[in-house]
Amino acid sequence: MSNKIPPPIVTLFFGLCIYLSRSYFPDFSFSILNSLSTISFVLGITVFATAVSSFKRQKTTVNPISIEKASSLVVNGVFKYSRNPMYLGMLFILLGLTFKFNLIGGLLFTSIFVIFISIFQIKPEEAAMEKLFDQEWKDYIKNVRRWL
Repeated sequence: MSNKIPPPIVTLFFGLCIYLSRSYFPDFSFSILNSLSTISFVLGITVFATAVSSFKRQKTTVNPISIEKASSLVVNGVFKYSRNPMYLGMLFILLGLTFKFNLIGGLLFTSIFVIFISIFQIKPEEAAMEKLFDQEWKDYIKNVRRWL
């Protein structure tokens, strides 16, 4: 795979962009944003942890940089609803930061995160998965969406 930046580092980078750019965007302080922030953040951590747990249970690699070491295709649990629940979890975490600190800038940076991860992480992973699991992968992607 061509991407050598671990997705958690990418998420951290975009999270810092959301937080550190807050002075450049209008401040919105609605009480509902605090609730949305908490819900989104907890949902993100839960989805991410559930996905990692599914990988561990199936005894396959969690490392997206070494995707070729995958020993099996995980299609159960949260993977029934999203082909990329770890990235979906990261997205919800960024949305939690967005609602808490920087609504406008956060939506901008979160959108860029989705585009970046889709192009530089998900698409190369999908190509590798097709090589590794061929028909099983093709059947899986017919029924499960990339994000949600």
